[in-house]
Amino acid sequence: MPKRSLGQITVESILEFSSADFDPLTFFPETTPEDWDRHRPWMEPNALEPDSGLLILTMQSFLVRTRHHTILIDTCVGDHKPRPSRPSWNQMQLGTFLPNLAAAGVSPEQVDYVMCTHLHWDHVGWNTQLRDGRWVPTFPNATYIFSEKEVEAWKHVPEDVPTEHMTDSVLPVIAAGQAKLVSSDFALDDEVWLEPSPGHTPDHMSVCLASQGTQAVITGDLIHSPVQCLEPQWIMRADFDPEQAKVTRRAFLDKYCETEVLVCATHFPASSLGHIVRRDDAFWFRYEDANRR
Repeated sequence: MPKRSLGQITVESILEFSSADFDPLTFFPETTPEDWDRHRPWMEPNALEPDSGLLILTMQSFLVRTRHHTILIDTCVGDHKPRPSRPSWNQMQLGTFLPNLAAAGVSPEQVDYVMCTHLHWDHVGWNTQLRDGRWVPTFPNATYIFSEKEVEAWKHVPEDVPTEHMTDSVLPVIAAGQAKLVSSDFALDDEVWLEPSPGHTPDHMSVCLASQGTQAVITGDLIHSPVQCLEPQWIMRADFDPEQAKVTRRAFLDKYCETEVLVCATHFPASSLGHIVRRDDAFWFRYEDANRR
């Protein structure tokens, strides 16, 4: 996506990859084939791959530049990360993320803050990189913003829940003294602050931006696909608290519907930017890109 201006702030996507890699009936486990037959006509080809019927999702960071700071929101899956429970992400070597960041004019040393909306593995992967056999922070001068409650929650997950991402992408940052553990209503300044959006994880948070009368919100995983605007009651398979996730998603849609607030939807197919609007009796994601539906 091109650089998007919001007053004196700019936002742009740093893409890791976009793929049709998710079976919709598994990803949204309470749905039926009939549900997808109903939505297929408008979702294809941008959000649902016609041949395979798989969901198309984007793995990206949002690069935010304010008057004072260079900020990355979430850091995707990462290269060389052991993810045996998800073979397509296991030990990836795409080599896309840092070159795309460089193409935006930013080196790792220039990043001031990394803000993770939550601590799932596809949002923390580039927090670190492997150097001389050790996981070290990718952004050596950055302060990493993590939810204190989320860090604590990951200490008490059942033994069968994979935690490799904490070992290689979160704990090394804390050990390096670069993490700031915060509550989900933390404010960096009057231009960048967090908004609690629990449900997908215990202390999930979205990121709000404001400058010169313009506003944006970066969703994280409170919503995964445009179809959840029309079907906010659809839970995603990894939701920690599905009922709370529904409440949060509906409140988000109500709050931002028919406003000028730009929604930066982390996993939506590119360009991922748009507005929540009403269409008949449902919510709808209206892409800023006129070629998207």
